[in-house]
Amino acid sequence: MDSFQEIKDLFHVLGNPNRLKLFNILMTGVHCNCELSDQTGMAINLISHHLKVLQAAGLVKSIRGDTDARWIYYSVNEEKIKSVQTEINAFFDPERMIDREPICPPCKTKTKETNNE
Repeated sequence: MDSFQEIKDLFHVLGNPNRLKLFNILMTGVHCNCELSDQTGMAINLISHHLKVLQAAGLVKSIRGDTDARWIYYSVNEEKIKSVQTEINAFFDPERMIDREPICPPCKTKTKETNNE
């Protein structure tokens, strides 16, 4: 059930269009706030808010600049992405879909009626 909760949380976090847009940009490599603002048109404080949510979910990581600690660079957490990808692949595995008949009584009656037509 932990994987179900993880998938639910992931969809909740990425369900916000702004976070999804930022995450999509970060999938292309490391970016700073100003680059993200240029690409999205979002205000820096809004970007910072969404990046904090993405970081709290473990999807994004950040590092401070070596020469100037005021600069923060954001990237995708590759380890988390690999874990998420495994969970998503397992969740959407077509092998999970089986051909079955419902076992509840109203469904059995309906099935018999359908077969008699």
